[in-house]
Amino acid sequence: MSLTAVFAAMLAAATPISDRDIAAPGPQGPLKGSWTGPEGANVPVVLMIPGSGPTDRDGNSPLGIKAASLRLLAEGLAAQGIASIRIDKRGMFASAGAVPDPNRVTIDDYAADTRAWIAAIRARTGAPCVWVLGHSEGGVVALATAAARPEGLCGVIAVSTPGRPLGAVMKAQIHANPANAPLLADADRAVASLEAGHTIPAETLAPPLRGLFADAVQPFLINAFAKDPARLAAAIARPLLIVQGEADLQVSVEDATALKAAQPKATLILLPGVSHVLKTVEGDSRGANLATYADPNLSLAPGVVGGIARFVLAHPAR
Repeated sequence: MSLTAVFAAMLAAATPISDRDIAAPGPQGPLKGSWTGPEGANVPVVLMIPGSGPTDRDGNSPLGIKAASLRLLAEGLAAQGIASIRIDKRGMFASAGAVPDPNRVTIDDYAADTRAWIAAIRARTGAPCVWVLGHSEGGVVALATAAARPEGLCGVIAVSTPGRPLGAVMKAQIHANPANAPLLADADRAVASLEAGHTIPAETLAPPLRGLFADAVQPFLINAFAKDPARLAAAIARPLLIVQGEADLQVSVEDATALKAAQPKATLILLPGVSHVLKTVEGDSRGANLATYADPNLSLAPGVVGGIARFVLAHPAR
């Protein structure tokens, strides 16, 4: 065991672990989250940004995702002496009061909220800086936050994060499912319009696509599609860790290597047989992969917690 790991274990054993609510200022009301882990000015702190759509602080969604990946990650990091804050995005869940309409948001808005969280955490704890970990679309938010070089940022941990603009990722995901063959022309038309900065009436699309490209979310998609994660990664001046499962159905290893190519100083961790929600896939079938999204009792894959913890502890806050 390295000296860093020994120190982390001693710190975790000596420091009381807490799990409590925490808040930061939002646009029209507070942003809410959960603090998990030890407390103290010398404790590393990781702020976790959840993925797309109605994904909560634990990494779950009413759309069928129950993996609790972010909660499990928080618990694992706490055991390594690292604190974390998991958040509900503005307008959703406990942060519902932050804005009246959760659909009237942009990646830039989420990045502004991330900066507010960093400032609030530092003011509350005395920590010199905060790590920002983003999962999936949350990784793009983390990269956008870091590219602006805010005060008090330790570095970025991009987990299952696209290395291409989100429009290209969405097209690839739709095309990857053979059942979507009848929808591809409409899907491609919608993505092309939004990439060009133009809305498209959802009612003109095939019915299965009208929720995905709902009129209310199209301004968000236009803003999101304009972000190039690789370009954002290239602008980062702080440490960057890229974590990618090799069995991810939504984000590819090529995305991770694109981020690494854009920021050669980054550290890349590839996890064989690991899904988008950071769990080991038993078998090669799509069904087995999707099953990892639905089981909160399934542990995170080996290497996830340890890899992130080692990176954070190897870069002391400054």
